[in-house]
Amino acid sequence: MAKRMKKENKGNKMNDIFKFFLVIILLAIVGVVFYYAPNYIKEDYEGKTKVLINNNNVTLKMKEDIYIDENSNIFMSMEDIENYFDKYIEYDKNSGDIITTSEINIANLNLKSNKITINGEEEELNSAPMEKEGIIYLPFSEISEKVYDVDLTYVKDSNTVIIDSLDRKQEVANVSENVKIKYRPNIFSRTLEKLEENEEVIYIEDESEWAEVRSKEGTIGYVKKEELNNIHAIREDKEYIKKVEGKVNLVWDYYSEYVNAPDRDGEVIDGINVVSPAFFSLMKGSGGDITDNAKRGGEEYINWAHSNNYQVWAMFSNNSLRDTTSQILNDYEKREIMIENLINLVEEYNVDGVNVDFENMNGDDKDMYSRFLIELAPRLKKIGKTLSVDVTAPDGSENWSLCFDRNTIANVADYIVFMAYDQYGQSSNKAGTTAGYNWVEANINKFLEQEDVDPEKIILGIPLYMRLWKEEDGEVTSKVVNISNLSENVPNNQVANWDDELKQYYVEYEEDGATYKMWIENTKSIEEKINLAKQYNLAGIAFWEKDREENDEFWTQVKEALNK
Repeated sequence: MAKRMKKENKGNKMNDIFKFFLVIILLAIVGVVFYYAPNYIKEDYEGKTKVLINNNNVTLKMKEDIYIDENSNIFMSMEDIENYFDKYIEYDKNSGDIITTSEINIANLNLKSNKITINGEEEELNSAPMEKEGIIYLPFSEISEKVYDVDLTYVKDSNTVIIDSLDRKQEVANVSENVKIKYRPNIFSRTLEKLEENEEVIYIEDESEWAEVRSKEGTIGYVKKEELNNIHAIREDKEYIKKVEGKVNLVWDYYSEYVNAPDRDGEVIDGINVVSPAFFSLMKGSGGDITDNAKRGGEEYINWAHSNNYQVWAMFSNNSLRDTTSQILNDYEKREIMIENLINLVEEYNVDGVNVDFENMNGDDKDMYSRFLIELAPRLKKIGKTLSVDVTAPDGSENWSLCFDRNTIANVADYIVFMAYDQYGQSSNKAGTTAGYNWVEANINKFLEQEDVDPEKIILGIPLYMRLWKEEDGEVTSKVVNISNLSENVPNNQVANWDDELKQYYVEYEEDGATYKMWIENTKSIEEKINLAKQYNLAGIAFWEKDREENDEFWTQVKEALNK
């Protein structure tokens, strides 16, 4: 009996061991299945045209399928163009106009016409945009390179549309033998396509011992790197003209349209790398005409600037003409006339860029002002010119602050210039600083967080002036005092005290029954603002305006503070 029980126990142990190993084997099989399953996934493109954009398969992410007509013209929906090529594309239901931009082009198409205007030049297309079941489609195969600077190839056998940006680097290679493109960089992965010896592929990137490639049929997958040879670039990244080396150090050079441009011959502004003279301004009551302030002495000014290695960003002002500005911004044709006039002036004088300074606009025109800049930016970039745009602090009145979409402006322009002054301005009924440190810093943070602006796009505008406030009989008035005129406006016997919150000297005194107050801008207060620009890694600084500074040494001190 005991022997039989021993034998049964031994048998049970063997069964337990067998079951244990069986469980281990099953778990291993499950693990292998889970590990290798992704190598056998097959996307379902049935009934769809496969779309590759810059080696990314976006077929299942498209809002609408690609439409191909009987003449093999390829149409893409406006929604997909907005998603992949132009997030600012606009359709005017009333006119049927479709306005679309790219890095260097602006185009106007119409649902009722096969004509297209690109950068002011009109030409004909084989196909017009069309509307199908409420969806607008553009003839993408015709406009892809002309407008968006992309190359489009249609592979009929695989029903694949391949789109490559022409401003991006592209490499090719040849396979050294008959090879298989794998779904994943793994020998156990599913084979997607077989390639013959010496067949050319697009070389995408390394993946350890494997390389990601794209075949002529539009198959994207992996081959062993050792199976490739003759890897070389057929196109390099397109380099647009460098804007400014290092940090921007700009000074505005304002002068009236009734006088000649400043004569700076022989003058050197130490450390400055950009000057912005008041060259162009909007003509009152016009449909986009521009007053040319550069025709009187402007060429000599530009020659002086370039001889000192300063870039010239011509200021383009709307002269605070709210009604004229509104009429132009809300009319596409007038906007285009204004842009064309501006581009002609930029090319005529060969300036390096434009500083757009539109102020006192209707809050309701915020989006149309953005449209103007969206349409202007590619025209300037096409000819290698810089676009900078002046804006005020994010919070304020409708016509002074709420008329700017700072996020969009920063996205389309090369630089957005924060005019960090007039915290308490001419219209204020309370005495206060022109640009307190805490106010400037708080608004820099609003640009970064509330407006979501890249710090490397922001130029901090700094005033070279302050206000002398007078309080008398309950009335508050002020006058502008330039840094250069400070000693003439404050009695010598007055002592100014440093305000560590505002980072400015403050002086207050009584005279003839009135109280005078001034928050002083000088080299020390300005250095504190320069430190803010450095602390937040902003693109640079700008000063309003030339000839308000104390002396020539001021610019050397600014340069040292900026480079410290």
